[in-house]
Amino acid sequence: MATLDDLRRTTVGLPGSEERATTGGAAWFVRGKLYAWECHPWPSVPADIREIVAAELVVGVKVADPLDALALIQMAPNVFLRTTTPWGEPKVAFRMAGIDDGHLAELVTEAWRVQAPKYLRGELDNGS
Repeated sequence: MATLDDLRRTTVGLPGSEERATTGGAAWFVRGKLYAWECHPWPSVPADIREIVAAELVVGVKVADPLDALALIQMAPNVFLRTTTPWGEPKVAFRMAGIDDGHLAELVTEAWRVQAPKYLRGELDNGS
């Protein structure tokens, strides 16, 4: 089971990544663009999903394409939630209890890539 500390270990290695506290919990940005966040049971979240978010740790990440989110949801519907809030698409939310450290690192790094400018992606790829 992955934790926020596991997520933080990944984000520390991503160039330009910054963690901020928000009203909904912890959130991670690159150059002012949100790429990962701790989900909160906002009233706009469908009731069944809101119950899950209120009861356990759920994290959202940006994805490159809505089809990427759909593929993840279809691959593991007990881990990836069909929706949270209507804003910020494309994105996907997942139950941290169902994610291993390796998959978490992959999801967070790909979310960072979606939002990071080209020069920062180059820094990561070149190990600078």
